[in-house]
Amino acid sequence: MDPSTPSTPPVDAGRRDDTLLADFHTVLRRVLDELPAADGGRRLSEALQEHLGVEPHLLAVVGAPVPAHRLVDADIALSEVMAADPDATVIGIAGDARHHMSLGDLVQRFHGPGMAVGQVDYDRMPTGPGKDDQRQVVTSGIRLFTFEGRPVAVRQQGMNRQFGRETGTIEVVAEDRELSDALMARVQALMDERSVIRGQVVTFGSDPYGPGLAGVTFIERPTVDAAAVVLPDGVLDRVARHVIGMGEQRERLVAHGQHLKRGVLLYGPPGTGKTHTVRHLLSATPGTTAVLLSGGSLRFIHDAAKVARAHQPAIVVLEDCDLVAEDRSFAPMGASPLLFEVLDALDGLDSDADVAFILTTNRVEDLEVALSQRPGRVDLAAEIPLPDAEGRRELLRLYGGHLFGAEAISAAASRAEGTTASFAKELVRRAVLAAAIDDEPPSDDHLGLALDELLSDTQRLTRSLLGVGAGRDETLDGADGMPSGRFARPGRSVAMFGTSSDGGITQPG
Repeated sequence: MDPSTPSTPPVDAGRRDDTLLADFHTVLRRVLDELPAADGGRRLSEALQEHLGVEPHLLAVVGAPVPAHRLVDADIALSEVMAADPDATVIGIAGDARHHMSLGDLVQRFHGPGMAVGQVDYDRMPTGPGKDDQRQVVTSGIRLFTFEGRPVAVRQQGMNRQFGRETGTIEVVAEDRELSDALMARVQALMDERSVIRGQVVTFGSDPYGPGLAGVTFIERPTVDAAAVVLPDGVLDRVARHVIGMGEQRERLVAHGQHLKRGVLLYGPPGTGKTHTVRHLLSATPGTTAVLLSGGSLRFIHDAAKVARAHQPAIVVLEDCDLVAEDRSFAPMGASPLLFEVLDALDGLDSDADVAFILTTNRVEDLEVALSQRPGRVDLAAEIPLPDAEGRRELLRLYGGHLFGAEAISAAASRAEGTTASFAKELVRRAVLAAAIDDEPPSDDHLGLALDELLSDTQRLTRSLLGVGAGRDETLDGADGMPSGRFARPGRSVAMFGTSSDGGITQPG
């Protein structure tokens, strides 16, 4: 280098980066300012400032998440609060950015001038089990109205895992933080009071985009009267008294310092009527909120407990609870995390919560000891056994008494020793099918032929699927001699669970 050439002083790298960032911000602001706006060029920041009377970016935002199963409740609550203002309106937000920005982001100066008022997004969501039980819910919009005589803006957004939203949100901005808090409290109170879940029978579903909760599925409340439940004498009365009777006497029980939370365990072989018993209990409790969990939905036990607490009186049904509450000593990797969630949910409710947990299991000997023995979790265990001869006759009369003669039903019941309620129902169905194929009305001969078929060696697997022999230790062999895959486990007498609080544990038959 020529020493006579004057040297250029080095540029500070940090200063250069700051200059470039400032220039980029300047260019971006101008691009946003010059974007064509919807609604006649109306900007979101302008609409909010016009309504609130102050620049919105100066105000605090109060927000709260809304679980998927409460999005309809939130929409109902906000609509009711908003209805008090005849000049209330709902505006939308233009552009895909609305899916990724909170209200706090939208009202900042950097984003505000560039965001335009746009369309309001809606989605139809179920409010009940009927095909017409639906409501149009705001999933992206800002409600502008007055609350307690002062202007507020509420951003309402639904969940959408596709855009990274695990839950919905409600965000409130007002000139006074106390006003925002008061509005949020009012909305949350109305969500409980006006909830579409209250008094319904629901179950939870999974989100197709991941393991989270997608929302609720409403189920038509069953209609099963007591005459349609065939159990040994006294069993149904004892269970109904524990589940239904306590709820009917809640005021007296609380007045005498007695807790309302209760747990009932229905155990017995598959196909004997545990689920049918549950259906009767749901039928006999109209207006009671019920949450049904089984299979994969058992992992939503905490959500179910929250729904039950908020919508009392309530029933939470955990079908086949042995799938997650298996004795920890039998689990190869120790206790399942889901087991602890079940135990926590049973323990977590207050003693005065009018909530009944109903658990069913086909393998009572494998249940986690802590689930069965600790007071406050399960306080009544009732066996739903294989029907005896009279029980089988009653079942056949229930399902086919209008089709077959008394003598044929009695003979079929005697031959079907050791079979289940599911077996009796399937027997009548096959007899009717055989008559239809013959193009004849159902007769006693069809009942006998159907029974011959179900009791034949070729139907051994079918009988197992109907619960016949499920409680025995014999190995079920298929056509190729394939074992069932069941592993022998140490047996424990149900007497180990102890007596229930009403002294009514049903002894094994």
